[in-house]
Amino acid sequence: MKKTANYFLENKGKRRFSMLTAYDCMTAHTIEEAGVDMILVGDSLGNTVLGYENTLAVTVEDMIHHGAAVCRGAKESFVVVDMPFMSYQPSVYDAVVNAGRIVKETNCQAVKLEGGVEYADRIKAIVDAGIPVVAHLGLTPQSFNTLGGYKVQGKTVEVAQKLLNDAKVVAEAGAFAITLECIPAPLAKMVTESVNAITIGIGAGKYCDAQVLVWQDMTGYGDGFTPKFVKKYANTHDILLEAFKEYKKEVEEQTFPTADHTFAMDEEVLEKLY
Repeated sequence: MKKTANYFLENKGKRRFSMLTAYDCMTAHTIEEAGVDMILVGDSLGNTVLGYENTLAVTVEDMIHHGAAVCRGAKESFVVVDMPFMSYQPSVYDAVVNAGRIVKETNCQAVKLEGGVEYADRIKAIVDAGIPVVAHLGLTPQSFNTLGGYKVQGKTVEVAQKLLNDAKVVAEAGAFAITLECIPAPLAKMVTESVNAITIGIGAGKYCDAQVLVWQDMTGYGDGFTPKFVKKYANTHDILLEAFKEYKKEVEEQTFPTADHTFAMDEEVLEKLY
């Protein structure tokens, strides 16, 4: 049966949860087959799928398009879809309307948005509308211009205290989960122990209730920069590269397709053609 937000809350502290990103039907189906607890359709699709330099150009329509594909591929999984930049920042009204669109048009189970106390009113309004919310604190990619780039957050007393306070506020506003990105492990442990919401770590150490990674990163699909917090469980880039090279070679040498990959035709039929 499909898990609910309450399932994760009821099992906080009893077990650890796994989460991976997905942006298409086939990948989502494979992740579900592996038994991973949650799937995130992240606005990271801007970088990993659409070729943007950052997530800021991603639209609500992009998230709906990919979110719906993921939900079709993973019918029993708990799917969370990101709310992209400027889909909730302008007003509470925009936040609720766009969250509603995302859930209605993708069939996902929750939405995720970045920010702390500044957006607690949006979180509360979305939850009041019947939509589970995942908050996102620490390194928030939509705010990388304000943060001065992609850096570890929470290393000073002031920033760490604000993050801890933000976590308590968004949990009180109704967020059932809080993503903690690129923060020191001891701080993530404090947050995890001080809120009822589950914490989902990405570069936040082992004390979080759950862990999430971008699937392309953890399978070695890309050939670019790999964050420190990513463990590569495979090297699919090299596997695919070799397969593509071998295919190209066989096409050029006419060793593919062979008779095994070809459809035959009755000679009598062929002789009657003109």
